[in-house]
Amino acid sequence: MTEVRPLRSAAAAVLRVAPGLAPRVEKLMWRSFYELASMGRRDLGTAMMNYGYAPLDPTVGDGNGAGDGDRYGLQLYAAVAGGWDLSGKDVLEVGCGRGGGAAFVFETHGPSSMTGLDLAHKAIDRCRRRYGRPGLEFVAGDAENLPFGDGAFDAVLSVESSHCYASPPRFWGEAHRVLRPGGRLLLADARHTSLTPGTASALFAQDDVARLREQLAAAGFRTLEEVDITANVVRALELDTPARKARIEHRVPRFLRPHALAFAAVEGSPMYQAFAESQLTYLRLVLEKIS
Repeated sequence: MTEVRPLRSAAAAVLRVAPGLAPRVEKLMWRSFYELASMGRRDLGTAMMNYGYAPLDPTVGDGNGAGDGDRYGLQLYAAVAGGWDLSGKDVLEVGCGRGGGAAFVFETHGPSSMTGLDLAHKAIDRCRRRYGRPGLEFVAGDAENLPFGDGAFDAVLSVESSHCYASPPRFWGEAHRVLRPGGRLLLADARHTSLTPGTASALFAQDDVARLREQLAAAGFRTLEEVDITANVVRALELDTPARKARIEHRVPRFLRPHALAFAAVEGSPMYQAFAESQLTYLRLVLEKIS
């Protein structure tokens, strides 16, 4: 992923000396990147940081966030949260980022409580200031060691976050632990369509779609729904590219813009091409805790 190349290069240098530090170095890299992204002077003016979702039928209007810069990001949350009736439920979002998605779910899906968790403390501070209210709280914590008791939630949301964890299987295990019997994991994220020799990074373990399915089943989840939304994500990136470029040019220092544009997956970027050329698959899943 080119968007974190400077941090990745530094991490690779450390791992050449001490390869056993890989999981901790990766976690530090992602935490540092998202802490930086949450600093006010690099605020891109949006409430979330995901690739978005757009209907493929041009006759279908944008029903969520129409007219604002978070339209496509909110539509992704609507697609994910719509996988189960969350009204009256206790819901946890892991990897809540800037908090806009958690706030949207709380306001539109009627959960009894909504908790957003993120590794980046600055992001959590921002979430609390902007969205905190009774029933909606934000907590700093590690997805692979969730700071909650067993069976604390009815549903766990994970939107475009698990791909950057040092050990996704540890997160699946933690999500399973904090869910009540019959609870749901509502997941949206990308994986390699098919992992071939030479595809994976030498620094970070990367999984393909088949391995993701195996991990989730091994963690005690049953797949109730799996939808390939790659085309919807590509369409959202195409539609949102002008706005993403404008925000970056207005708010990001010139020397950081190439990395910001890559991170934003604007049309023509390597990440956009990976989706458009089916090297990456973006899935939305509804999973039930069964054991």
